[in-house]
Amino acid sequence: MEYEDQAGRASRPPSPKQNVRKNLDFEPLSTTALILEDRPANLPAKPAEEAQKHRQQYEEMVVQAKKRELKEAQRRKKQLEERCRQEESIGNAVLTWNNEILPNWETMWCSRKVRDLWWQGIPPSVRGKVWSLAIGNELNITHELFHICLARAKERWRCFSAGGPDADSEDAGFSAADREASLELIKLDISRTFPNLCIFQQGGPYHDMLHSVLGAYTCYRPDVGYVQGMSFIAAVLILNLDTADAFIAFSNLLNKPCQMAFFRVDHGLMLTYFAAFEVFFEENLPKLFTHFKKNSLTPDIYLIDWIFTLYSKSLPLDLACRIWDVFCRDGEEFLFRTALGILRLFEDILTRMDFIHVAQFLTRLPEDLPADEVFASIAAVQMQSRSKKWAQVLTALQRDSRETEKGSPSLRH
Repeated sequence: MEYEDQAGRASRPPSPKQNVRKNLDFEPLSTTALILEDRPANLPAKPAEEAQKHRQQYEEMVVQAKKRELKEAQRRKKQLEERCRQEESIGNAVLTWNNEILPNWETMWCSRKVRDLWWQGIPPSVRGKVWSLAIGNELNITHELFHICLARAKERWRCFSAGGPDADSEDAGFSAADREASLELIKLDISRTFPNLCIFQQGGPYHDMLHSVLGAYTCYRPDVGYVQGMSFIAAVLILNLDTADAFIAFSNLLNKPCQMAFFRVDHGLMLTYFAAFEVFFEENLPKLFTHFKKNSLTPDIYLIDWIFTLYSKSLPLDLACRIWDVFCRDGEEFLFRTALGILRLFEDILTRMDFIHVAQFLTRLPEDLPADEVFASIAAVQMQSRSKKWAQVLTALQRDSRETEKGSPSLRH
């Protein structure tokens, strides 16, 4: 009975007065309550030494929290100042491009001032215009031609959807099966183009534009058709140009020697490009070059995907656009210089990896690559070997394509 009486007393709820927290002007949270709050009345009070120790711990926690808050506030302030500087710099650059460079394009585009601005990145608001001018229109494609090709593409889609015969006779040399495969591949690839953006997929605002550019191109160049990787190039152009101008830039861009060699799968010429790349690879990064050779890591393992999509699939989109900026200025050489810059940036990591891990790393680069670090690494790459520049090395290798592995004899002198 005595035990039951004690248990009954212990189980009774404490009086309201016992629930009142003493000497506290706030509602303690989390561990603060454990440090400062007096113990319930039914428990022994804290010893003075323990209470003092807990108060000191609490005060230390407050000091550390204030330090963290101050550090975070300073970081945010620095970020805001940097963002303001960038916005001011972009604003000034836009004025320079619009008021000075674009109106006098023919005389200014190759000046030192413009080249320096180009390297820093073209402002997004003028990027499409600059790309169009830099890529040019050697094919003399008009908006009218785009709409003709687009109408033919739509008719072809309608015919294939209806299961009827394709009446087009101009490209009769290309089988209906090949043409249908291109159309199906376009549909499949559009859904895989920048999936994180969700703007090119079915129902997205840019889906029809991308479909139109790629479909029109298959009618414009049936001998090339559609090749995987094209959708990323067209998508980047569409983000910066209207549909017709994107088609013009896309067609002229793919007509460049390097792009045409890859998209038409000209194995001999592709091997020549790889051989030229290895000449500069060995010149700039001899240690990594030896490591790659030892592990049978040939350029095609990582370069094909980079070149096919002009880095738009492999790099963050904003960084890829900056790569495109200088590519439009310097041409194909910059694509291979960029590849060497990426390898140089990760040289220490790559030299410690085996074949499998290198291949995996280079085919799936980190998603948070800082643009400034990438461009600093690219700037450190020297595109000159034995006093010969890229174009000279490539030409020498083309004269003797059978020596693509070791280099042409003319390069040794």
